[in-house]
Amino acid sequence: MTSVIESEEHKALRAAVAALGKRYGRDYVTRTVAAGKPPAELWSDAGKLGYLGVNLPEEYGGGGGGIAELSIVLEELGAAGSPLLMLVVSPAICGTVIARFGTEEQKRRWLPGLADGTRLMAFGITEPDAGSNSHRITTTARRDGTDWLLTGRKVFISGVDMADAVLVVGRTEDARTGSLKPCLFIVPTDAEGFHRHPIDMELNAAEKQFELTLDDVRLPAEALVGDEDAGLLQLFAGLNPERIMTAAFAIGMGRYALGRAVEYARERTVWKAPIGAHQAIAHPLAQAHIDLELARLMMQKAALLYDSGDDIGAGEAANMAKYAAGEACVRAVDQAVHTLGGNGLTREFGLASLITAARVARIAPVSREMILNYVSHQSLGLPKSY
Repeated sequence: MTSVIESEEHKALRAAVAALGKRYGRDYVTRTVAAGKPPAELWSDAGKLGYLGVNLPEEYGGGGGGIAELSIVLEELGAAGSPLLMLVVSPAICGTVIARFGTEEQKRRWLPGLADGTRLMAFGITEPDAGSNSHRITTTARRDGTDWLLTGRKVFISGVDMADAVLVVGRTEDARTGSLKPCLFIVPTDAEGFHRHPIDMELNAAEKQFELTLDDVRLPAEALVGDEDAGLLQLFAGLNPERIMTAAFAIGMGRYALGRAVEYARERTVWKAPIGAHQAIAHPLAQAHIDLELARLMMQKAALLYDSGDDIGAGEAANMAKYAAGEACVRAVDQAVHTLGGNGLTREFGLASLITAARVARIAPVSREMILNYVSHQSLGLPKSY
């Protein structure tokens, strides 16, 4: 499938993760969601097998790989029907940022647990009034002696109820210019002044969404990750992996839906031949497969650029990969449901719930329209409208 560019090690990783995903499958996710529980058993097993921390440094308990390897893990779990959303957040965003910019103490404290799954970290950037505009973030940190006091609100923060801490994007005032600049803080979820409120979502997922209220949360100086003056660099060091991993999530979901549809089209016979023999059924499924494969190629390019240290090149490719994967996923899920007809809307086949889930890949963590803005400005050099 990807033998031209994938190494034997990557193929072996795919096969091993696919085997784990198959042991759990879509039924596990369905039962977990129905029970209102997180996918703790799958998360724990993936951690024990070394898959959660495959991108983290070996000296801190990780696998020594990169986002390329972690994206394989998420894609294959998704293709088996049992994706782990927090893979996008805990090891990919938070683990990467701490590994690249954290102090030695932060690395020793957090990375081993993030790698083996015994600790989990959420990521807080989105705010009620900022949307996709990270420059409008109003969560602020101010000095109080050697401590920081953090105040603000965040929304649509995944998995806070499972997390030991949240990597919060705030802003501090530049003493020289008075302008606000982004900074990253590790905020324990049991800190005084830290409050979480579940958001009532129509999307059924094992991982819940939360609104956070930070009311003068006192943090020690060592809660700051990285250099106070390098905020944007550190922020995008986490956002590029987020986009790549969102692409992996979408591609896995699309592959799962397409697989169920192909299986059905091979067996379902209404007239003399299986419905998959008819081009009206076969061609859209073939197109969905092509779209998913093309999206994966861009995702692999983005991961390669990121892992090689090309943050600028990775930024363009990661946005393109996320866009392509989101579009391919929505089309694949829609065509899969359509292929099954009425059966596509039943609980038995488990595809109808993906209609809503697939839309997330178009919306989060950045909308497709903002990606088109990015490409038109950064890649094509067109002027901004805002």
